[in-house]
Amino acid sequence: MPTVRQNISYAYQDFMFAHRGCVRHLLRSFIVILVIALALETFVFNYSYFATAGYQPISLNDKLELLQDEDGAYLLTEVDHTLEFSQLNTEVHDLWLNFTFAQPAQDLTIKINFTDEAHQTYFDTTEYTRGIPNVQVSTWSGQSKYINLNATGIVSNLRIEIVGDDVRYPILLDDICLNMPHPFNFNMKRFGFTLGVLLLGFAFRPRSAIYRLSIVNDARKSKAAIIFVVVIEVWLMSSFLLMGTNYVGVATKDYNPGGWDGVSVINVFEVGGDNAQQYAELAKSMAEGHLYLNEEPPSWLEEMEDPYDKGARDEAQKATGEKYLFDVAYYDGHYYVYFGVVPVLLFYLPFYLLTGANFPTAIGVLIAVIAFVLGLTALLDRFARYHFKQVSLGLYLLLQIPLVLGCGVLYLLKFPTFYSLPIALGLAFSVWGLYLWTCGRTSEHPCGFYLGGSLCMAAVLGCRPQLLVLSFVAFPLFWRPYITERRLFTPAGIREFMCLIAPYLVVGLGIMYYNAARFGSPFDFGANYNLTVNDMTKRGWEVGRLAPAFFSYFLQPPSVSGVFPFLQAGPFDTTYMGQTVKEPTFGGILACLPILWVLPFARRILNLRIHQRSTKTIAGVIVVLLFGGAVVALADAEMAGILQRYYADFSFMFLASAALLIFIVNENLEVGSTFRDVCMKVLLVLVILTVLYSVLLCFVPEVNWYSDVYDWAYRDIIETVQFWT
Repeated sequence: MPTVRQNISYAYQDFMFAHRGCVRHLLRSFIVILVIALALETFVFNYSYFATAGYQPISLNDKLELLQDEDGAYLLTEVDHTLEFSQLNTEVHDLWLNFTFAQPAQDLTIKINFTDEAHQTYFDTTEYTRGIPNVQVSTWSGQSKYINLNATGIVSNLRIEIVGDDVRYPILLDDICLNMPHPFNFNMKRFGFTLGVLLLGFAFRPRSAIYRLSIVNDARKSKAAIIFVVVIEVWLMSSFLLMGTNYVGVATKDYNPGGWDGVSVINVFEVGGDNAQQYAELAKSMAEGHLYLNEEPPSWLEEMEDPYDKGARDEAQKATGEKYLFDVAYYDGHYYVYFGVVPVLLFYLPFYLLTGANFPTAIGVLIAVIAFVLGLTALLDRFARYHFKQVSLGLYLLLQIPLVLGCGVLYLLKFPTFYSLPIALGLAFSVWGLYLWTCGRTSEHPCGFYLGGSLCMAAVLGCRPQLLVLSFVAFPLFWRPYITERRLFTPAGIREFMCLIAPYLVVGLGIMYYNAARFGSPFDFGANYNLTVNDMTKRGWEVGRLAPAFFSYFLQPPSVSGVFPFLQAGPFDTTYMGQTVKEPTFGGILACLPILWVLPFARRILNLRIHQRSTKTIAGVIVVLLFGGAVVALADAEMAGILQRYYADFSFMFLASAALLIFIVNENLEVGSTFRDVCMKVLLVLVILTVLYSVLLCFVPEVNWYSDVYDWAYRDIIETVQFWT
C-alpha cells in the first residue's frame, strides 16, 4: 500500500505530466512580473533617491538659536516655533527637518517662505498666483521629513514656521539641513501592492486563459479560482478595518496595547462617543427585562414643549449643564434604540450574557461584511451557472470584484460603527436569502431552502427595513412555477408556499410586538422620536428634497484634486428652501461607477432576453432590482438625508442589475468574434475605473477616521503613494 508521501508524489507527477507547459508558462510569467515589480520599486518609486544622490548637504544646526534638551535635541515651543535663516546665498533643492522619533507622534503643518532670484521678498498667494503651499510633516514618518523646494536660482532667506492650533509642544528637532540626499527606501507594502496589481493585470489581460474557462464546464477550476479571490478580498477588507484601531474596540499585548488589560490574551473595550454603545446598553436592558436604556434622560427634556427641536435642546443643555444622549429615540421619559434589534439579538445580548462585556461593534460589522461577500459571491455564481451558458471565469470575476468593492460596504468598514452594522447585516441577510431561494427553485426538496431563505429575508426587517424591497425579487423567482404553472394549488406547492411566508409572519409578529412594547404601536419603529439634527416628528415627505438627492446619489461627478487620494467631497447646492440633512458625499454612482454605464441600455438588453427565452425570470429580477434601488435611495433621502453610508442601501441593487445585463449581452456575442473582444476590453476598462474609485474612496481623509485620529501614521500612506515628493 503506498504511503501518503508516495500518493502526493504520484499526484504531483500526474499533474505535471498533464500541465507541464502551463506551469512553465505561469512560472516564467511570474518571474517576469516579479522582476518588473522589483524594478519599479527600485528605480521608479525611489526616484527621489537617484535625483538627489549628487546633493551636497548643508547643515543649519549652527544657525539655530533654540533651547536644547539634555539629549541635545532642539526645542520648538509655543513661543518659539519659527526658524528664519538669512544670507544663505546658495541653491536650495530640498529641506530636511529631522524631528526626533523619541517624542509623541504628530502631524505638523509647516509654512515655508523663501526669497530667491525671482523674489526679493517673501511671496504668498495673490489674486493671480498661488504661493508656496503648506506642507505636512509627520514626526513619525521619515519620508515626510524631506521637503522638495522649487526655488529659482540662489536662495537668500528662508523662513520655516509651525502653524496650526492643535500642535503639541514642545517639538524635538535633531537636525535641519539643506540639499539632503533622500535615502533609498524599499517599501515592502508598496512593492507587495505593485506586485498584486501586476498579477491582476496579467490574470485579466485580454488573452488570459481565465476567459476560456467556463463556469459550467470547468466547475472545479472555476470554484478554486473564485475561492482564492474571495479569500484575498476578505483578507484585504479585514486588514483595512483593523487598521482603524480607534473604532475596533479589541486589544491584545501588541494590538491596541493602550486598551489591553494586561492579563487576557484578548479583551474588548468601549470606543466611540457617548451614544456609541447603544446596542450594548440595549443588551443590558434586555437582560434586566425591559426595552428602554438604563440611562435616565435629564429632567428638562421631559419638561420641554418639543424635545425633538435640536436648537431648543442645545439651549436647554447650556442652561442646565445636563447633557442628553444624541441620536437615540426619546419617548415617554425614556431613551430607546430605534435601530433594528436583530444585531442585538445576534451579537450583543449573547456576548453580554456570556462575558458581561460589550460586544465590539466593529467586529460585528466585519462579520456582516464577510457574510455579505460570501453570500454575494455564491448568489452571482448561482445565476451564472443556472441561467446562462457562456459565462467564463474571467467574466464572472470581472463582475464579482466591482460588485464587492463598489457596493458601499468598504465605506461601512471605514466607519464600523453602530450606524454601519444594521446596513451591513441587512445586506448579508438579503444576499443569503436570495441565494437560498434560488437553491430551492432547483431542489427536489425545497422546503428547507425556502424556510432558510425567507428567514434571512424577514430578518432584514429587524436590521434595515428599507432593504425589504429585495423581498419583491420573490415575484419573478416564483411567479412562473407557482402561479403560471399552478403549483401553488397542489399539496406540495401549498407546503412550499407556507415555508416561504411563515418566517415573514413569525419575524413580522415579533417585530410588531417589539414596537408595540416600546411605542404603543406595532408599526412604529421609533425613528421619528430620534434626538438628531432635525425634528423627525415634523420632517414629513417633501417632493423638493428629491431632486438634490437624486443628483447627489446618482449623477454628481466625482470632485478630484492632484493630491492623493485625489477624491474630495463634492460641492452641494440646492434650491430647496428648507432644511436638508447632508453629510460629505463623493459623487453619484452612475458617474463614479463606470460599470453601471450599461444601465441606459437596459431596456434593449431586456427585450433581447425576453425574445430569446420563454421564461422572464432574469428580466423580472433586473426590473425589481432597478426599481427597488431607486425607491430605497429616494426614501433614504426623504426619511433621513443624503449620507455616504446610505449608498450601501441601494448600490448593490444597481450593480447586481448591471452584472445580469452583462451576462445577457455575453450570451449573445459570438465566441471569438472581434466585437466580443472589443466588448471585453471595454468592460475591463470600466471595471478598473470602478475599482479605482472605490479603493480611493477608502483613503479620503475624514473626521473621526484614521486620517484624523492617527494623522501622523496616515502621512506615511501619502508618502508611500506620492513617491515623487
